[in-house]
Amino acid sequence: MAGNAAEIKNFAFSPATPKVKAGTTVTWTNQVTDAHTVTSAGSGGPLHSAALATPAAYSHQFIQPGTHSYRCTIHPFMTTTVEVTR
Repeated sequence: MAGNAAEIKNFAFSPATPKVKAGTTVTWTNQVTDAHTVTSAGSGGPLHSAALATPAAYSHQFIQPGTHSYRCTIHPFMTTTVEVTR
C-alpha cells in the first residue's frame, strides 16, 4: 500500500485488504461524489468516521496486530479488512 493511503471509489475500498505493520496510520480518502463511512464491522471497534464527502479523508493508527473488519454504514455491501502485523 503506497504511502498507507487507501481510496474509496466505485463503491469499494482500495486496496481491498490493506496490510500494514502495527503503529501504521492508514488514511482513507473518498474519491467519488457519494458519501461513505469507514466503520468497524463489530460493535466497539476502533473505526468510526463521519460520512465522508468528496474529497474528505479519515485516518486511523492501528496499534494492535490482527485482522480488523470494517464497512461503509451507508452502503453495507462495502466490506473489507485491514491486516495488521508486528
